[in-house]
Order: sequence, then structure tokens, then C-alpha cells
Amino acid sequence: MQTKLFIALQYLVPQRALSRLVGRLAKSRIPVLKNLFIRWFVQRYQVNMAEAEQTECTAYQSFNDFFTRALKAGARPIVAGEKLLSGPADGAISQLGAIYNGRIFQAKGQEYSLLELVGGDQAVAAPFADGNFATVYLSPKDYHRVHMPIAGRLMRTVYVPGDLFSVNTATAAKVPRLFARNERLVCIFDTAAGPMAMILVGAMIVAGIETVWAGQVTPPSRKIFTQNYAVQQPPQLQKGEEMGRFKLGSTVIMLFGADRVRWLESLSAETPVRMGEQFGEVL
Repeated sequence: MQTKLFIALQYLVPQRALSRLVGRLAKSRIPVLKNLFIRWFVQRYQVNMAEAEQTECTAYQSFNDFFTRALKAGARPIVAGEKLLSGPADGAISQLGAIYNGRIFQAKGQEYSLLELVGGDQAVAAPFADGNFATVYLSPKDYHRVHMPIAGRLMRTVYVPGDLFSVNTATAAKVPRLFARNERLVCIFDTAAGPMAMILVGAMIVAGIETVWAGQVTPPSRKIFTQNYAVQQPPQLQKGEEMGRFKLGSTVIMLFGADRVRWLESLSAETPVRMGEQFGEVL
């Protein structure tokens, strides 16, 4: 009953207005306000501050700075080997597997369209047809920077406007096409395993998505917006290097083409993962 009510309320509340309000609070540098919020959050979600570069939670200038905190050097060793893929983020597997007939598995009884996920451009979707996907959910307690699983050269980004449903297990099971209807940023890279998509999915009260090459994602309008980097000097990122971050938690989806990669057999829905650990291998 509680789950049904939680999901029903998300259809009714003003998702964007609520997220903007939380975003303003998260940017606040008023010591009393931000310290109270940060201390509550650390206790509520049992955040491990011992591995953070700055271990004193109230030393951060804002909640956003705390939430996107850096880790101590060496806290997340990157798996060595050109053929080995490293985990893109701390979190848990939502789902992973093969893309069948242009459809991606979301949860029992739920799936969504690859074409819709990437913004409706067939040229963007085509390299991933019959390929492989992995969806990683970042919970509130997790480290919230997203890193490259393999070295890559950025070719284009596609900002896709959308809803801001929560992206936890409950909504994934009950909200149709969840990841293809939420706001998202599709980042296409050229890698040794062929084209790779890293898709940063927005969610309820997520105050923003950032990339290391462009900062806060602020498209000129609430329309699909494509940025072509192939005609410029495209950013080149190494395996394990940060590519983006969430201001409040969400989900990252990885896509590879057919017969390009193989995920670790030990990975399945709800398996906890850490950034830098082996996630799969290049075929």
C-alpha cells in the first residue's frame, strides 16, 4: 500500500518545481541550514565519511559540495588491463543483459525502447541494436561521481527532457518506461570496444547533472538538444577518469554494441558494485 501511494504521489506532485526548490536549498551556504541538512543526511543514510577526501561533513560549503564529495586517493583502485571494464559508479545493479529487438529490460513486466532512451535518433541508437546494457542505481549513501569504464573519445551528447520520477527499485517495477521518460543526458564515446553510451538519468529532487567537459547541463530550452563534439577537438577520457556527477542521486546506463563486451557472470539485479572494480571485459 505504501509503495502504491509513493508512486501515485509522484504523478501528482509538481516534479520540476519540487526539484528546483530542493536544488536551491542544496546550494545554500548558510551554515546553520546546510550543516543541519548534511548531519541529518549522514545519520539517516549512514554515509561513510572515513573514505572522503574531506572527512568532516560540515566542512563542505554547501550540501551539493558534500553530496558530490571527492574520495581519498586510492579509495577506489581501477582494475588494470586494457580488456577489462571497470565499474562506472558506486551503487547496485538495477538490471543488465542483452538488448533484444531494440528493447531494454527495466524490471519484471517492464521494458522500454532503446530508440526512445537515446532521444529518438535512429543514427544514435543503431550501433547498440542487439548489444548489451547495464543499469546502475546510485543510492543516497553512495559516492556520486560517474567514471569511465574504458578509455574513450567523446563524440556527441544528447540532452533529452522528460519527467523526474524517483528511480529506485519500487518505481522501476511500477512506472512504465521509467528510464526512457525521465530527463537524461546521453553521452556517446568512441572506444576500443566500439561506440559506448553513458546515459546519466535525472530523477525526483535531483538538483542537476554535470559533466567534466561542460559543467552543469543547462540546455537552451526544454527540447532535445544535440552537441556534436566530433567536429571539434573532442575530450579524451581515460579508464577510471571522472566523466560526470549527480547533485542528488540517480542512475547511469551503459550501452555497448553487439558482441563487443561481456559482463561479469557474478553480476545480476541488486548486486552491489563499486567504481573501479571489474565490471566486464572487451571481447
